[in-house]
Amino acid sequence: MNGDAIVAEARRWIGTPYVHQASLCGAGADCLGLLRGVWRALYGGEPGVVPAYTPDWSEPQGDEVLWRALGGRLHGKPVMDEASGDVILYRMRDRGVAKHLGIQTRIGAEARFIHAFSGHGVVETALSAPWQRRVVARFAFPDIQEG
Repeated sequence: MNGDAIVAEARRWIGTPYVHQASLCGAGADCLGLLRGVWRALYGGEPGVVPAYTPDWSEPQGDEVLWRALGGRLHGKPVMDEASGDVILYRMRDRGVAKHLGIQTRIGAEARFIHAFSGHGVVETALSAPWQRRVVARFAFPDIQEG
């Protein structure tokens, strides 16, 4: 999948308010809703059935639900093999489950990503050292015919 197309679609969502479990550009999205919306724009449908989920993402059970789900639809790649358009998965707390994601928009010294963040909505953020330390997985979108 073309990274420029992924980034352009993700940037359309900037300014969308944060709404848990929502996935509608301009109206509301959480981090998974942003990814679902970008997927719909690129492939023409949902990536799969998304069951209801709580903000804790099965954290008390230590279940990596989001990581498994991403691995079932996207192509896993080495964390350091960054490219524009990659989906990045974050662990927000040590020993917590990975439950936040974003779409990388720039690589290198000026690395950036787009994500939906509670209290901020969909924003483009510098992939600063504190964010980089939280990255646990990286994925590439599949080619159109695979999607």
